[in-house]
Amino acid sequence: MKTLTVKILVCAVICLTLGTLSGFSTINAISNWYQFLIKPSFNPPNWIFGPVWTLLYLMMGISVGIIWTSTNNGRKRALQLFAVQFVLNLCWSFLFFNLHALSMAYMEILSMIVAIIFTIFAFYKINKTAAILLVPYLCWVLFASFLNLSIWYLNK
Repeated sequence: MKTLTVKILVCAVICLTLGTLSGFSTINAISNWYQFLIKPSFNPPNWIFGPVWTLLYLMMGISVGIIWTSTNNGRKRALQLFAVQFVLNLCWSFLFFNLHALSMAYMEILSMIVAIIFTIFAFYKINKTAAILLVPYLCWVLFASFLNLSIWYLNK
């Protein structure tokens, strides 16, 4: 049990730290470029993104910590899939906010959705709780992809 707790804490800290650094890299764009974009009526207020992503990164950390502790044969592949979707997650912010590449960010987020789905299925084969912890993340990214598409369309 102690090993599980330590691995979950390590993973949660890593996910939160990298997510926070990614968020900090977008602050300038959010306060400048992003505020002047035309956004759809369902665009959430900016203050909601920080708490939502904090919770999602925490849940991702718990989830991957559970898988890391597993002795299941599929663990290595599941962790690789997690790493792929996590890198895509971090890259999306850079594409969208730093490069202002709305179309490229949209194509990238579609890849991220596929990677998240594969990760959930791989996690499910190992631990159902770990897989379920990623479902809110998938839902949020699906919403974010629709938001990305809408902003891209409105600002062509």
